[in-house]
Amino acid sequence: MSVSDVLLCFILTGPPSIPTLAPTVPPTAPNDTLLQTTTTRVLTSNGPGTTVVTNAPHVIPTQSQQSVDDMFSPSQPNTTPGMAGTVMIALSCLLVIVFIIIVLYMLRFKKYKQAGSHSNSFRLTNGRADDTELQSVPLLARSPSTNRKYPPILVDKLEEEMNRRTADDNKLFREEFNALPVCPIQASCDAASKEENKEKNRYVNILPYDHSRVHLSLLEGVPDSDFINASYINGYQEKNKFIAAQGPKEETVNDFWRMIWEQNTATIVMVTNLKERKESKCAQYWPDQGCWTYGNIRVSVEDMMVLVDYTIRKFCIQQVGDMSGKKSQRLVTQFHFTSWPDFGVPFTPIGMLKFLKKVKNCNPQYAGPIVVHCSAGVGRTGTFIVIDAMLDMMAAERKVDVFGFVTRIRAQRCQMVQTDMQYVFIFQALLEHYLFGDTELEVTSLETHMSKLYSPSPGSGCGGLEAEFKKLISIKIQNDKMRTGNLPANMKKNRVLQIIPYEFNRVIIPVKRGEENTDYVNASFIDGYRQKDTYIASQGPLQHTTEDFWRMIWEWRSCSIVMLTELEERGQEKCAQYWPSDGVMAYGDISIELKKEEESESYTIRDLLVTNNRENKSRIVRQFHFHGWPEVGMPSDGKGMINIIAAVQKQQQQSGNHPITVHCSAGAGRTGTFCALSTVLERVKAEGILDVFQTVKSLRLQRPHMVQTLEQYEFCYKVVQEYIDAFSDYANFK
Repeated sequence: MSVSDVLLCFILTGPPSIPTLAPTVPPTAPNDTLLQTTTTRVLTSNGPGTTVVTNAPHVIPTQSQQSVDDMFSPSQPNTTPGMAGTVMIALSCLLVIVFIIIVLYMLRFKKYKQAGSHSNSFRLTNGRADDTELQSVPLLARSPSTNRKYPPILVDKLEEEMNRRTADDNKLFREEFNALPVCPIQASCDAASKEENKEKNRYVNILPYDHSRVHLSLLEGVPDSDFINASYINGYQEKNKFIAAQGPKEETVNDFWRMIWEQNTATIVMVTNLKERKESKCAQYWPDQGCWTYGNIRVSVEDMMVLVDYTIRKFCIQQVGDMSGKKSQRLVTQFHFTSWPDFGVPFTPIGMLKFLKKVKNCNPQYAGPIVVHCSAGVGRTGTFIVIDAMLDMMAAERKVDVFGFVTRIRAQRCQMVQTDMQYVFIFQALLEHYLFGDTELEVTSLETHMSKLYSPSPGSGCGGLEAEFKKLISIKIQNDKMRTGNLPANMKKNRVLQIIPYEFNRVIIPVKRGEENTDYVNASFIDGYRQKDTYIASQGPLQHTTEDFWRMIWEWRSCSIVMLTELEERGQEKCAQYWPSDGVMAYGDISIELKKEEESESYTIRDLLVTNNRENKSRIVRQFHFHGWPEVGMPSDGKGMINIIAAVQKQQQQSGNHPITVHCSAGAGRTGTFCALSTVLERVKAEGILDVFQTVKSLRLQRPHMVQTLEQYEFCYKVVQEYIDAFSDYANFK
């Protein structure tokens, strides 16, 4: 019912009758009212001369809402007839005044509701898989508070607390997240709610508070041009270390760059892709190449580096039309994290921690705030900021206060850290850092690090190298994540029953017509240095799985095969011969012809013509068969491995960078060693940095037992050192 309808009803029917009962609960609470349901004792009438005490729910309003029923008192019977008319007139006048107040309140409430205020305790669906970044973010009433306290956690207790909270399907984590206040303070969003600024907001109910919003300079003759949907956010101890912003819209790209210039920002952190699930999440606010002018800011692309989890873009920006005559230019670096999945959170925090470290190291000391944005500028944005702050707190105080910090930054921007999944991910990142630390090395410090690895590790009773490897093998193998490989119909397709691909990254091949369970092959997609799914780590084909192997090669357009075993070693078959020694061999619909064979110092190159007879198409696949791995032990040096890695990378550049298929026998030990070395050496060439530990750890999270033995792990270090020693000048790496 509109306000005008209420007024008309009042005029036609007169004032409402005087209530004779105690206050009752309003049937529906407005969507932006903070409600707390308690039990209170209420006096109610139960017939003449009797009073009953009952328990009834009572709504406790916020400071901004006064219970209308509280304005009325139950009328008392009057036995004086001469006073009745006077009392009725007085009460009618009082009711008219009260009704006017109600009408004014309703008008104010309507405007308040349209403003999309966020100072009210309604929260997002906790289990929502993403940022919930919709045109209007749906909110649900908060759960009743448990009145539990969530004090800071000592880092020594972090693993214990993590295990306790994740028990019973993250029950305690959900309770803790639900206990967070959506907004700890009463705050207005008047600037964001102005009619002139509504189109500048990506989501109608994710608005910056007036007290913490970023103010742009006013453009001459353009009212309200000082507004942008962005908020100052404190770091661990640094005031306004960040600006949390929504992803620019087409209409606000100029304002975004104006903010970058006026705030003297040197670093932009982008934690969304331009489109996700076919929905636009952010306008592209930079040119792909060359330069472009946004308003009065010219932006030119200087450099770009694409890596597996993120892309780094360097921009040169300049203010045009500056009447001062100055031609100052600034360098702005954008760190674009590309590995946040459309649903949920990253599979592992390793990539995010590397990303965050890169941001920290590259941001100039005297630059302005770091601008962080996703789409709405609250979920992933808040997650990044909290991890950064808690790592700083961990280093300074040996404890973390995630609950307290999220509470504080929610007073600066609504809904920071939107879902319980993001909240758990923060803890995962902090625990990852605490347990394994920073293991990145400059190439110049590898030799010193190697000497430490061969020295006893304090408190471990073994050498540093062995202590590192023990950490790796202590990571639990997720046997419950191997459903397809453990199906009875597929068990016979596995060479080693302990090495079965995980469900999330197993290689799927097309189902054969009329045959069930024919989409399985024992192989896993593995990420490389620059891109995802760089490798297919596969077991050596069995006699009855060679057709599946070639169907996989064809389907995923793999043009390079790396074979790291002989067909037979120590009297046991390690791999079925899946190519012809001469002539043509058929494997189902696929036929293979050996076109060329060359012998190198430590490996054989075979060019195989692969033809899909059903599709009547052919392509060349090159096999690199490494012979330098002895039946027992490790290669005597790294030269052969370095050479074959270089040859494969050259082939990839020529054939289109489709997945490299790597196999030994089980597809884990030697296969993992090759993938680790290839990834590490590529990073050494590009950045002069290596991280053998985290590289192997990442591999083992993608496929069980990758880099299977301590000797293989040690070999990785030795080959990298040998590679570095081969160059007297680091510049030669590039």
